[in-house]
Amino acid sequence: MLVTGSSLKLIEETKKALQSAFKMKDLGELKYFLGIEFARSTAGILMHQRKYTLDLIAEEGMTAVKPAATPMDANIKLTSKLYDDHVNQKQEELHDPLIDQATYQKLIGKLLYLNMTRPDIAFSTQTLSQFLNQPKKSHMEAALRVVKYLKRQPGQGILLSSQSDNQITAFCDADWAACALTRKSVTGYLIKMGKSLISWKAKKQTTVSRSSAEAEYRSMSSTISELVWLL
Repeated sequence: MLVTGSSLKLIEETKKALQSAFKMKDLGELKYFLGIEFARSTAGILMHQRKYTLDLIAEEGMTAVKPAATPMDANIKLTSKLYDDHVNQKQEELHDPLIDQATYQKLIGKLLYLNMTRPDIAFSTQTLSQFLNQPKKSHMEAALRVVKYLKRQPGQGILLSSQSDNQITAFCDADWAACALTRKSVTGYLIKMGKSLISWKAKKQTTVSRSSAEAEYRSMSSTISELVWLL
């Protein structure tokens, strides 16, 4: 259980009130919670999942493998079985068989949990999450590449800067017609308060954009909606 607030006096009063009603132990300053580690310094608070990442790498048997430079190959084309049937790619299916669904879903679930401190894999996990129903060998290989990428810097995370700055900055982009089956685009954005990253997302757009400009406007609309909610 975490107790946070802007007033130390109010925090202490809250803890005393809880301790009077329940048997509790005060563990002091926050260091580890639900797989997320917190490291304090003069620069701010670093949120990372180093232990969680190392456990994931070991579980997948990749302790000794060479790290990947990027989370996903830019030239890779991942398709679903439905798409293969639609274009009649029978020959390709022979070389890209279906794999165990539960194993793939478990790995993607763990990668999704890492999104809380690793926005650099948000696009990759968004893409791989589309194939949970009937995953193929190529999908698993792409997911394992993300694990190899995490091995490069397992302790990377998000720095919540100690410098007080309430200025909000937002960035957004769109990948036009990224989905090979539906031709829908993908929206990506991140929002910072001062030097601290506070919100980010990579998500497929709900409708098909007829031009790259339209996809960009939809991406901007999603970003503005998030800004309105935050403010």
